[in-house]
Amino acid sequence: MKSIGGWIRLTCAALALTMAVAAHATAQVAKSFGVVDANTIAEKDVAALPHMTPAIAKAWVAKRPFLSITELNAFLLAQGLTAQQAMEVYPKAFVHINLNTATADEILLVPGAGKKMTIEFPEYRPWKTWAQFDRQIGKYIGGAENAQKLAQYTFIPMNANTASDADLMTVPGANQAWVDTLKKARPYKSAADLEKAAGKVQSRFFVIE
Repeated sequence: MKSIGGWIRLTCAALALTMAVAAHATAQVAKSFGVVDANTIAEKDVAALPHMTPAIAKAWVAKRPFLSITELNAFLLAQGLTAQQAMEVYPKAFVHINLNTATADEILLVPGAGKKMTIEFPEYRPWKTWAQFDRQIGKYIGGAENAQKLAQYTFIPMNANTASDADLMTVPGANQAWVDTLKKARPYKSAADLEKAAGKVQSRFFVIE
């Protein structure tokens, strides 16, 4: 019986590992290693970011939503931050960029990306999985672990009509009630219908197929 019990435990452990790997492979907004979404961060947490003041934090929240990192960058520069000071904010708070459509200007605002990624991100489009990203981008920055840290600033748009609950829960600010609402309104045939159900900010994480 011990042998059978050990086999069962080993099988369960292997299954759990497989599920964990699958979850990483299917999640469409990359796992965060510390960066938070600029559209969901609380005002008090904005105030604690580098070079912030209570007045800037209040204006940040009032200005939302930011639909791109370039919008957030323009806002910070207008508040009196230098370009370097704004870049020091982004390892803490960021507006995720779409790997399949991001411009060079957006990519250059990703901490650690640099000019090299303005070439490599577009070269491998369309991006479909994080395993693909880990493999291709990892070649240039020292492996999959470093690629995953870079990925946290990005997303691969998911299909609004077929995305799983696990995929949907990767969207910043998602909760089960929002997931249920989005799924109930399927199938989506237009961007307007999707935005109405998902919200203006959240709808940017999807495509309709």
